[in-house]
Amino acid sequence: MVAPRETKKRTTRRKKDPNAPKRALSAYMFFANETRDIVKAENPDVSFGQVGRILGEKWKALTAEEKIPFEAKAEADKKRYESEKALYNATKA
Repeated sequence: MVAPRETKKRTTRRKKDPNAPKRALSAYMFFANETRDIVKAENPDVSFGQVGRILGEKWKALTAEEKIPFEAKAEADKKRYESEKALYNATKA
C-alpha cells in the first residue's frame, strides 16, 4: 500500500509597492552599466551570459584606484536610497 503524498501549500508572492524607492546600485553595477555597451561592441557574437562573465573579469582586473569613481557613485546612490526609504517609511506609517 502506498502512503498518501503530502501536498505543499502554495505561497503567493507579495506585490511590490510601486511607490517604494529603487534599491541602491553597487559599485560593480555602475561599472557594468557603463562598460556593457563597449563589451558588446567588441564582442558582437557573444551571448548575454558571456558578456556578464567578461564584465566580471574586467571588474576583478581593475585596481583599487580605478574602482574609486564607481565606489563613490555607489556610496552616493546608497545615501539617496536611505533618504528615500526614510521618507517612504514616514509617509507609509
